[in-house]
Amino acid sequence: MSVSKKRIVVKVGTSTLTDENGNIDIRTMDHLCRALAGAENMGYDLVLVSSGAIAVGANKMRLAQKPKEIKMKQAAASVGQTELMHLYDKFFGEYNRMVGQILLDNDDLTDQVRSENLKNTFDALLENHIIPIVNENDSVSHAEIESEKKLFSDNDMLSALVAVFCNACKLIIFSDIDGLYDGNPSSDPSAKLISRVEEITDELKGVASGSGSNRGTGGMITKLEAAELATKNGIDVLITNGKHPEMLYDIIDKKKVGTLFVAKEI
Repeated sequence: MSVSKKRIVVKVGTSTLTDENGNIDIRTMDHLCRALAGAENMGYDLVLVSSGAIAVGANKMRLAQKPKEIKMKQAAASVGQTELMHLYDKFFGEYNRMVGQILLDNDDLTDQVRSENLKNTFDALLENHIIPIVNENDSVSHAEIESEKKLFSDNDMLSALVAVFCNACKLIIFSDIDGLYDGNPSSDPSAKLISRVEEITDELKGVASGSGSNRGTGGMITKLEAAELATKNGIDVLITNGKHPEMLYDIIDKKKVGTLFVAKEI
């Protein structure tokens, strides 16, 4: 497999897209779309893996808390995905960019026929300068919400699988933290940001702690697992704070931002 030097997958998490009350963070979403449109103008192919459907749907349905029943999670995902795509279409449209929606379940990347059709769809969208927006198909496939048969485990792993599938050169994970620290920065003020990782070791995984907010599903450990998969397939992975999506330009310019997980030679 050869990676495309102009193809970048960007993953944005629920905690980046929403505020503490579950409302969409309009400012961050606007800045994200502007940065991605700007990178696309520079000649890069952009694929956006976006979380947030269940949280956004639950908020729009005025649910008192994040739903626990599968059927309510799926209902919230259905409502929230519609709202997310409406906003993405609106914001990207302001920057003269078109978007397309791709919802995946655990058969789309493993079944040969569906996988080939999916690849053709990605290629057609990118060739026509349309930004694919990818999410799990939670409103139909409960396996990706809480089944033991999960392929993705969460959208961090989904973004790594999409990056490998699309032959991307880089995976950027926008999170609610600046990167990987050598301790837990929320409880240890002396914790230092690790700017570069050549090898993901068991010791490094032990440093990773749980999710930084109650709105997302993943924590740093899922990001390390995603980075491990992507780097083994020749893809650089960068984890940084999603509240400043304009840092995408610094990442493209190879400036020191967040934590860089260096790709293995393949």
